[in-house]
Parts: sequence; structure tokens; C-alpha cells
Amino acid sequence: QVQLVESGGGLVQAGGSLRLSCAASGRTFSSYTMGWFRQAPGKEREFVAVISKSGSSTSYADSVKGRFTISRDNAKNVVYLQMNSLKPEDTAVYYCAAASGVALARTPIIYNYWGQGTQVTVAS
Repeated sequence: QVQLVESGGGLVQAGGSLRLSCAASGRTFSSYTMGWFRQAPGKEREFVAVISKSGSSTSYADSVKGRFTISRDNAKNVVYLQMNSLKPEDTAVYYCAAASGVALARTPIIYNYWGQGTQVTVAS
């Protein structure tokens, strides 16, 4: 069982930056692939970024590539999402999720555990 708690969301002007954090409970954090997803009002949940168990491999949605960076600290049981050059279309609730036994999955249904989400609002 893994419990995930996101933090770091808020209101930011276009072009600004935010860093999201996701703290995980349990001693098996390093055995999970970790992903970030987002969901805007009226839209489906979409993939943002994913990082492998060791942190050596990452993958990004085309819409955030070059602006967002996912990282993790297995000693602290935390995964981060650094978001730079934010755009109004990045506005959404951001969720972190954990998946076991998979590689860099982009599909939400693959993920076993989810946080409660944190709101990111980018003003134009």
C-alpha cells in the first residue's frame, strides 16, 4: 500500500514556475514507477511525465517537453515536477501516481495508487 500526497500547487502568472512535490508513504517507494497526470475541467485525465524506479529514465508529454522536469529522491520518498514557462493551458489539477511492475507507462489505468491532487492555475 502506498499513500501519496501532492503539494506545491497555486496561482502563477504565465511564464512563471512552480515545483510540485509528491510525498509517498511506505518503505517500497523505490520499487514504483512514478507518474504525473493532470485534469482540466471538462477534460479527461492526461499524462504529463513519468520517471523510472531508479530515476534514470524519464518520458514527457509533447505539450510539456522542454518546460517540465520530473525527478525523484528515493531516500526521501518524494517525486517532483518542476514546471517552467507555464502557460494558461497548463491550468489543471495535477496528480501523482505510482505503478508497480511496469516501465514508463503513460496510461492512467496502469497506475495502482493516486494522490488527491493539487490545483495549478496559470493566469494570462
